[in-house]
Amino acid sequence: MDGLTIFLLLFSVLCAAVAGYLWHRYQSEQKEVQHLRQLVNEHKREMAESKALFTVVSAVAYDAVLVLDEDSTIIGLNRSAKALFQGRNPVGEILYQALDTPDLQDIVINAIRASEDGEPFEEQLQIGEQTYRVHTHVMPYEGGRFIGVALQNITELVRLNRARRDMVANISHELRTPIARIRLIIDSLFHESEKPKRKDSISSLRAIASETESLQWLVQEMLDLSMIESGQATIRLVDVPLDELVDGALERLEDQCAAKDIKIKRDFPKNLHVLCDRDLARRVIINLVHNAIKWSPKGGKIKIKAEKQADEVIISVLDNGPGISEDQVDRIFERFYQVDASRSGHEGTGLGLAICRHIVEAHGGRIWAESNKGGGGGRFRFTLLVANSEESTPAISKEMS
Repeated sequence: MDGLTIFLLLFSVLCAAVAGYLWHRYQSEQKEVQHLRQLVNEHKREMAESKALFTVVSAVAYDAVLVLDEDSTIIGLNRSAKALFQGRNPVGEILYQALDTPDLQDIVINAIRASEDGEPFEEQLQIGEQTYRVHTHVMPYEGGRFIGVALQNITELVRLNRARRDMVANISHELRTPIARIRLIIDSLFHESEKPKRKDSISSLRAIASETESLQWLVQEMLDLSMIESGQATIRLVDVPLDELVDGALERLEDQCAAKDIKIKRDFPKNLHVLCDRDLARRVIINLVHNAIKWSPKGGKIKIKAEKQADEVIISVLDNGPGISEDQVDRIFERFYQVDASRSGHEGTGLGLAICRHIVEAHGGRIWAESNKGGGGGRFRFTLLVANSEESTPAISKEMS
């Protein structure tokens, strides 16, 4: 075998060895590339899942959620937060430029400072007419940190808390006044130097009865509202003559009418029947007439009017008091809402008209007040279904909520 042949043989073996090595190296690198590709795909999937999860959570959240970078640039927000910016997308804008609320920027700055101590930061904020509870969270990462800002709208909660405080104050006052007067009257009876005269005793007892009735009225209002809101009140719809309903209500108010020399006039046909729960519907009339007596001047007149329209009866309670101003018509039936007592000298719990609304709406009716813009005093109206008095009307029971 000559040298050329040996060289060629060795070269062939060397080429085969190099080719085998390169093929093995290629296969190893392909496996490595495949592994890296799998890692990248898994990372992309995890990123997509995280993004989808954040999108879902932020989309269903009632709170407005903002995500800021260290420079207070908005880098993300949810659907609820867009309402703060009138629906536009503020991503990429500086917070204090996108939302003209310096107090919110101060909260973000304070949140960053608090995060250095590892403490969460919460604050209350007013934006326009809305009140928000602001909760912040600072999330550091390798290249900086994100600031999460959640704004919970607590406007209604603040209003209810204020109304509840006012109600407690009003109830305390309403209870204290008659109790103090009853105590004073009793003390005067016990401390008279001579035997009390019958006439004076009767007058004192009538005063005690009047104050006791005020206490009973207050307790009844609170009990009624409690039963309505707890869903314990059940209405039983039956055929009731309207004149009987009004008679029963006015009997309860005779003493109050006499005390102010109030005259009550009726204006409706005697054969008019309504479909209602007798006790609850009577309560509505009692509350409305009681309200009219409270606001009417001494010697005033109250009219109870009713007229049939299609399948319902519109019942009106009209007085010649100061009436309801136009800006209060929509709020007068809210729980605890009261007309400014400082202008009228009248006080109360603010529950009576709210109870009326609950009862009337449970009957499927409507209740409303008309403003005194055109004069004419207070005007309250509500509707009940017309009952077919010529036929036997079956009783209908349902839960009241």
